[in-house]
Amino acid sequence: MAEAVLVDLFGLELNSRENCHQTLLKTLNTVRYGKAKFLFIICCNNFSKWDGEHNCKLETSNELSAFFSEFEIVNNPSMAASLYTIKQKIDEKNLSSVKVIVPVHRKALMKAFIDQLFTEVYNFEFEDLQVKDGLSEQSTEINMITSPELEKIQDEIETYLRSLPALNGKLTIITSPLIPDIFIHGFTTRTGGISYIPTLSSLNLFSSSKRRDPKAVVKENLRRLSNTAGFNAEKFYRVKTDHASKIWSMGEKEPEFYDGIITNQRGVTIAALGADCIPIVFADPMKKACAVAHSGWRGTLLGVAMATVKAMISEYGCSLEDIIVVLGPSVGPCCFTLPRELANTFHNLHPACVRLFDSPNPYIDIRKATRILLEQGGILSQNIQDQNQDLNLCTSCHPEKFFSNVRDGLNFGTQIGFISIRE
Repeated sequence: MAEAVLVDLFGLELNSRENCHQTLLKTLNTVRYGKAKFLFIICCNNFSKWDGEHNCKLETSNELSAFFSEFEIVNNPSMAASLYTIKQKIDEKNLSSVKVIVPVHRKALMKAFIDQLFTEVYNFEFEDLQVKDGLSEQSTEINMITSPELEKIQDEIETYLRSLPALNGKLTIITSPLIPDIFIHGFTTRTGGISYIPTLSSLNLFSSSKRRDPKAVVKENLRRLSNTAGFNAEKFYRVKTDHASKIWSMGEKEPEFYDGIITNQRGVTIAALGADCIPIVFADPMKKACAVAHSGWRGTLLGVAMATVKAMISEYGCSLEDIIVVLGPSVGPCCFTLPRELANTFHNLHPACVRLFDSPNPYIDIRKATRILLEQGGILSQNIQDQNQDLNLCTSCHPEKFFSNVRDGLNFGTQIGFISIRE
């Protein structure tokens, strides 16, 4: 059963003629909405007027007004704004099942907007609104949205999202003094974006089928980040995380999954995801090469950090003594535990990587383990930064600054570590 019902009247013309009102009322009386918690009607400005306080006042008959009183009227100048408003109201109640009652000629258009603004978390059911003569200029079904029409939809959505204010403070980037100015680099925090769902708010930089932030919102967050940091968002690549140690050398065929990227291409920005796992940034100012890696506890044990270093040496002739490594914010040993048998592997690496080793679920320091492995691999101690500039703050302990899977559960947001070589 649908938790929310949306009736699309956006494209309908309604005037003051009594027969027009009666025709619309007959149309709407066919709507079945059961025990849905939210009832919405989308309409546009030719359907209603605004009073001086920006409230929607429908010019309707008494019977229509009585019908509409059961619904929340969403009146915006664009479909993007209307659907995004409804999405926010649905998300406030954590609902996911939506019935959309739409004129047959607008079904393909509505589906295209929904595909851009929602993810697979939501379940949409569509029902034809049997539009009567005189209420619509078109009654035949359109099965396909053309490429130009889709571009127009995407442009409308992008324009609307760009107009939204930043949430929860300004966009803030953490940088390292070890990395010279020939590189653009940084680690994001969670403020300054437009994501409004509490665990994703506000600069979430990853969209997945399991979360409520669509790609369009993440794209707008990335655009704001690129404007602040000064890189080209059109030449931006994230790791495709597999929690292992495979490295993609940019210029070669891209693997399906990988946890590190290396490049010596100017103007290309590469990024590693992080939400408790460590986003690691690598820079070699001598060979003008850079890299990123995603290192969770599995990747740490599999040696993803040194695998990235070895790839830089192999591909670009980098030297161990020239490579700078900066560990971004991650979960600390205060908040991250593993079962005893897994913790034993970290203990074997170095006892300092484990706290309360005799407990069933000891606390693990993946940052210390990463530094030890890098030093064992030949990276100079002074070329590793894992402290200061807020880099060593535990992501789980600082909800005002960082996203955290450990703290927030499955619907967690994502920050990144990024780097590029200036053009």
